[in-house]
Amino acid sequence: MGAGTRADTQTVSTFEVNGHVAKITLNRPEAMNSLNPQLRWELSQHYDECERNDDIWVVVVTGAGERAFCAGADLKHRARERDADDAQRMHWGKLIDETTSLIERWHFPKPIIAKVNGFALGGGLEQAMACDIIIAADHAEFGLPEPKRGLMAGSAGVHRLPRQIGLKPAMGYMLTGRHMSAERAYQLGLVNEVVPLGKLDETVDGWVADILRCAPLAVRATKEASMRGLDHPLAQAYYTRHESMRRRELSDDALEGPRAFAEKRPPHWTGR
Repeated sequence: MGAGTRADTQTVSTFEVNGHVAKITLNRPEAMNSLNPQLRWELSQHYDECERNDDIWVVVVTGAGERAFCAGADLKHRARERDADDAQRMHWGKLIDETTSLIERWHFPKPIIAKVNGFALGGGLEQAMACDIIIAADHAEFGLPEPKRGLMAGSAGVHRLPRQIGLKPAMGYMLTGRHMSAERAYQLGLVNEVVPLGKLDETVDGWVADILRCAPLAVRATKEASMRGLDHPLAQAYYTRHESMRRRELSDDALEGPRAFAEKRPPHWTGR
């Protein structure tokens, strides 16, 4: 079976690899791509494959349809769970216990772009914030409305949003459950670019192409050093060596880059 596939149920996500790019699509448009246990499990399988497959250099994650990237947890499913039989609850509970969501992959090695095609709310915004780059359609909306449902953004939303847009703006949105527009998210530094929906695919493809022009091991070393360095004072971050840095230094690509520059030709990256 391929990643994200179970013989006893229909999949609720898609996973495609084209060249060095993996595309993950949350495929529950009728439920605004909200996260039920099956979708959470499938996403974990997809990210496992992206991590272990060295031929995947960039990951793009999006939602099906034009209404939502992901509207967060499937609260209707949670309500129905109370009426589900114990065997079904135990089945999905066991699977979820054995998975790791993107939220908790604190040092995912490869760049991830969130292509936000609509609402990114609650767990959907938490998924997007766990990505490295966010490109949004101009009709998209972002928010952590959990307190309006008696909940909290406990999948790191209450921690990531203050770090990504600053304390006071984040508290304003988190304590009220308000939505922010794509343009406001861009102004606050949460989003890298906002474009009309019709140009979203083209724009994301442009970001992907620019990443692929860089050596993949250099990209991974850059990401690891930057993200891990945030946990340390500047001097300690500077002097800390990571395995990805050593791997880049010893790679063929570290020789190919300067050679291609000297020969005035595009480099041919191998990721090795």
